[in-house]
Amino acid sequence: MFWMRHRSEVEEDLRQLRAQPLTFFPGYEFYGELASIRAPGAWVVARMAPILEVSRNPQIYSSASGVTVNDFPPTFNEYFNSIIAMDDPRHARLRRLVSAGFTPRMLARLENSVADQAKLIVDEVCERGECDFVTDVAARLPLRIVCDLMGIPASQHDFVFDQSNVILGAGDAEYVPEFGDLLTAVLSAGEALTQLMDDVAESKVGVDSGDLTSVLVNAEVDGERLTRAELASFFILLAMAGNETTRNAISWGLVYLTDHPDQRRIWAENFEGIAHSATEEIVRIASPVTYLRRTALRDTEIEGQRIEQGDMVVLHYLCANRDEAIFEEPLAFDVRRHPNPHVGFGGPGAHYCLGAHLARREIKVMFRELFSRIGDIHATAEPDLLASSFIHGIKHLPAEFTPTSPTRAQ
Repeated sequence: MFWMRHRSEVEEDLRQLRAQPLTFFPGYEFYGELASIRAPGAWVVARMAPILEVSRNPQIYSSASGVTVNDFPPTFNEYFNSIIAMDDPRHARLRRLVSAGFTPRMLARLENSVADQAKLIVDEVCERGECDFVTDVAARLPLRIVCDLMGIPASQHDFVFDQSNVILGAGDAEYVPEFGDLLTAVLSAGEALTQLMDDVAESKVGVDSGDLTSVLVNAEVDGERLTRAELASFFILLAMAGNETTRNAISWGLVYLTDHPDQRRIWAENFEGIAHSATEEIVRIASPVTYLRRTALRDTEIEGQRIEQGDMVVLHYLCANRDEAIFEEPLAFDVRRHPNPHVGFGGPGAHYCLGAHLARREIKVMFRELFSRIGDIHATAEPDLLASSFIHGIKHLPAEFTPTSPTRAQ
């Protein structure tokens, strides 16, 4: 599989993709026990300039037909018809309702929660001297933040983690061993997360518990509120986008800091002064979401290539974040890189990542805690990659460090 090859080989293929005219990748069809998945084929936009153009023109390039190259059966809409797969006015309505929940009180709660959880996560591993950095550290922070934000009990955190792995890692045998049961497994995970969110939402009716679910089920914005189905889809989006993408940015961050000890030293010597640019560079180089798809609403052109109404257009963020026309030495990891106009959180416009600010804070705070407490932490093997063309993910990453005492013992 292309994505399972060594990073240097993948980077060379991406370089060739950027150097070519707009490329059409042919489709395929997968037949499962429940239904079939059809991928009709798509134009791959690999350079930054046309990605920005497409992102800024939602009246031409729609998200409503789906954001992956696959056309899933209609049953998927019940669980996965989220805000990222909508056009205005539906998209604007949902974004407005969700954004209203992020009150000053909620934002303050999140700020404190990120710092507290990062400290606790390091406490949990610091005496061991080794860990699986993905499952023990990188995945723990965004998972706990998302669940805390939505009022999910701690007893259900691992359940949310496992179900989100199935949804985004459905093509990986570690998460869905029987490929023929892929559709069944993904639908089952979506149903399970929907039921969990519905149970939590029901318990929040008339209750001010300080979490986002409590706000969204009780408050109205201009006489409207989210339906239960919309709330469940939003939670599933958070469990995937808010959890998986941040965990992979943090995981790739350790990979590149291990590979580039000079950059690690530069950041460690002036952590706060470089934290912003280092975080942006981690997001650029990691590009946790490899691509998102749009569908042409009318005949148009991209870089002189005719695009017909109904054609799929793939915005390849990972590839564009290495665009030689935009970034000097794009394959270099430079924690002081400036400017850094990456699309690691998607392109500009209405679909720019709603959680970008939170993701940036999680990355920064997690590495601050690591640098200050177990500063010599480093990867000891190549990352075990997720088998996915959609998520640029790491499943496992062994790491070692000098053991220290937890803060609770100090």
